[in-house]
Amino acid sequence: MSIKGKVVVITGASSGIGAATAKLLAKNGAMVMLGARREDRLYQLANEINVDGGRADYRVVDVTKPDEVQKLVDAAQDSFGGIDVIFNNAGIMPNSPMSAVRAEEWNRMIDVNLKGVLNGIAAVMPAFTAQKHGHIITTSSVASLKNYVGSGVYGATKFAVKNAMEVTRMESANEGTNIRTTTLYPAAINTELLDHINDEKTATNMKNFYQQHGIAPDAIARVVNFAIDQPEEVDISEFTIYPTNQA
Repeated sequence: MSIKGKVVVITGASSGIGAATAKLLAKNGAMVMLGARREDRLYQLANEINVDGGRADYRVVDVTKPDEVQKLVDAAQDSFGGIDVIFNNAGIMPNSPMSAVRAEEWNRMIDVNLKGVLNGIAAVMPAFTAQKHGHIITTSSVASLKNYVGSGVYGATKFAVKNAMEVTRMESANEGTNIRTTTLYPAAINTELLDHINDEKTATNMKNFYQQHGIAPDAIARVVNFAIDQPEEVDISEFTIYPTNQA
């Protein structure tokens, strides 16, 4: 498989989609550099992968800080000798009605969901451009494709990510740098995102919805694996992933 031997940086790797993806990619021969804020979780995951015969390393990273994201990418190059893929997966979803005016949460979503992705793109772009290959994968959301009550700012950040990723793809094609991009639009996936919703009504509604429809993060991991595993001349730029029973 073309995934074997590739060096993959994953942000938001300490749980959920990031952790599931790291395990699957490592199982299939990728070398994974794990980044997140919780060092204990990163240590446990990297140790599990290495004990199972894979190759993993980790760095504590806050994706809102460009220098920390750059150090994560540099660490992947130092540990594994290069960089082939970055999976910008870190994100938060403290949803609430616009009328609640939770401005601090709005700004935090902008910092993590949008600026964090841009920091990831910036960290790998020089290397990808110089080597004329690379793959940028980013977790957006179906909230960038549809409007959802309570998700005004969250959806706005994810729509911005959608646009930035598609423009990156187009520019790479025009510039001949062969940088592939893949944007993911997950629907109800059971992760820790729901744990950080502070608006009580919104939290209750979303938890009830996810109890009915939510599926495991492994669903997204398999899609990421598929995208990376394509031949270098093939760029599958977008995936929308729904639970079968979600309308």
